[in-house]
Amino acid sequence: MHISEVFHAYADEMRQIEGHLDRYITSEVKLIPEIAHHLIDSGGKRFRPLLHLICSRMCAYGGEHRFPLAASIEFIHTASLLHDDVIDEAVIRRGKTSANNIWGNSASVLVGDFLYSKAFKLLSEIGDIRIVQIMSKMTNIMSEGEVFQLMKCGDTSLTEAEYLSIVEKKTAVLISAACESGAVLGGASEPQTRALGQFGYKIGMAFQITDDTLDYMAREEDFGKAIGKDLEEGKMTLPLIYTLAASTQSRRHEIQGIIEKKAFSPQTTAAIFEAIQKSGGIDYSLHRAAQFIGEAKEGLRVFPDGPEKDHLHAVAEYILSRKT
Repeated sequence: MHISEVFHAYADEMRQIEGHLDRYITSEVKLIPEIAHHLIDSGGKRFRPLLHLICSRMCAYGGEHRFPLAASIEFIHTASLLHDDVIDEAVIRRGKTSANNIWGNSASVLVGDFLYSKAFKLLSEIGDIRIVQIMSKMTNIMSEGEVFQLMKCGDTSLTEAEYLSIVEKKTAVLISAACESGAVLGGASEPQTRALGQFGYKIGMAFQITDDTLDYMAREEDFGKAIGKDLEEGKMTLPLIYTLAASTQSRRHEIQGIIEKKAFSPQTTAAIFEAIQKSGGIDYSLHRAAQFIGEAKEGLRVFPDGPEKDHLHAVAEYILSRKT
């Protein structure tokens, strides 16, 4: 099954989510919806709301709470992107000029804060304390991830385990919460709820590893951000971590020196890209992502076969095949 078929199966609900997003981004302070819409309307795939809808349907929930909950998930995700772009001094996001580059850092941070607070306002109105607990724990972990990544920025001794911890905190926990909250709405059993949370966690790990690997593979016009930006920002991602571990001592010191001194030029960046290609860093990273996908799909065995299970499998396979 192709991912487009999955989106088609949830087209009506996704349209309702779009309407809720538009309705909730309102403020008498005009700059708030202006900045929020700049990012929210810029072509995001609504991957997390889609997963929430699939998991809700899988657990036999078709009520109205799906929509504000999905909107809150998208707001939390958008807020984290606004904050990320300030920290990273990003120029491009989803192929467009980033919000911080247009309106400045202060406005981007404050609108991100607005979206976080709006998300929890919506969650409070749903009135399910377990949902609030899942989401509040998740946002707290995400904040830890931001700080940990900041601490490790430019640290060429970053280990694979530390990298995976950053991925877990910054990406996987939000996707896990999107899936688990659908199970909670549907009153699923504890084993099923845990299984969907773990499914989201595993595909979230794979999603970010694949995203980081695409930074060394994709064409810039396809990818929606500057290729090699992670490298120049000092972000140690798995292809680079693997390459450093696999390189000779002299080669490793050479690459570390470029990164630590920020001695980037077209020539030095190309040399690092070539080293990553030759070391097998890309193949290794995609293999690790595939392992997480395999574990995610295996964990769905607690559910009977059916269309929603097929939809989750299709989303998982899409993560490995995507090029943008």
